[in-house]
Amino acid sequence: MASASDVPGLRRARFARRVPATLAALAGPRHGTVSLPLHLAWSGLREFDLDQPRLRMSYYRIVLGEGMHDDLVEYLNRDLLVPMWPTLRTLISRDIRDVWESAFNELAPSARTAA
Repeated sequence: MASASDVPGLRRARFARRVPATLAALAGPRHGTVSLPLHLAWSGLREFDLDQPRLRMSYYRIVLGEGMHDDLVEYLNRDLLVPMWPTLRTLISRDIRDVWESAFNELAPSARTAA
């Protein structure tokens, strides 16, 4: 069993295994209503209108937190994720945020301040 000090590292490793090789691999829907499968949206709302900012943000939080690699590629879209990231990063767990910002320079806070 892992010690308490190892738990954050184990969580980050679990999320890191799911991340696609590039943001360009995220070719999911950009508009319209999307129904998430039960293995992602197992509690509460399952249909999300991506044209409504609040629903889109909730959808991205769920997929980032619950999705496996294939789910991330299928349901997330790079062109939506990047502009949403400054707000979205404050709504997801530190583990997910750290993994994604380490994997993709354009999501790192330093990339936004340089732009």
